[in-house]
Amino acid sequence: MPVTDPIADMLTRIRNAIMVRHDSVKIPNSGEKAAIAKILKEEGFIVAFEVDENVSHQGEITVHLHYRDENESAIAGLKRVSRPGLRVYVKKGEIPRYFGGLGMAILSTSQGVMTGKQARREGVGGELLCYVW
Repeated sequence: MPVTDPIADMLTRIRNAIMVRHDSVKIPNSGEKAAIAKILKEEGFIVAFEVDENVSHQGEITVHLHYRDENESAIAGLKRVSRPGLRVYVKKGEIPRYFGGLGMAILSTSQGVMTGKQARREGVGGELLCYVW
C-alpha cells in the first residue's frame, strides 16, 4: 500500500520504535528522508544511520536510536508540520525557534534540507517539515 506522506511515516516509525525501546528502526529510503536522518545524527538525536540500496528497488535506511539513560530517549518528541494537504512555508525572518531554542525545526529549502538555525544563518526560507525536541 503506498504511503501518501513519507516524511510523516518516517517520524511515526521513529516515534513508535522509541516507545517500545528498540535499538534501531528500518525506513524506506528516499533522498529527503536520508537528509533528515543526517540532520538528526549531526544534532545528536540518533547515534547513526545507514542507507542500504540492495534491500529492494527503493532501498532502506536503518536508523540507530540514541538513549541517554535506559529509560530516556534523546528524542522527546517529533511533530510533522507541513503535510500534503496543507503545506507550510516560512520566510527567512519567520523561521520558528521551537521550545524557545531547546527543539529544532527542519526545513526543506532551495539549498537542501537543513535546520532552522542553518536556514537563518544562510538567509533562506522554505517548507517547514517538522519539529524535533
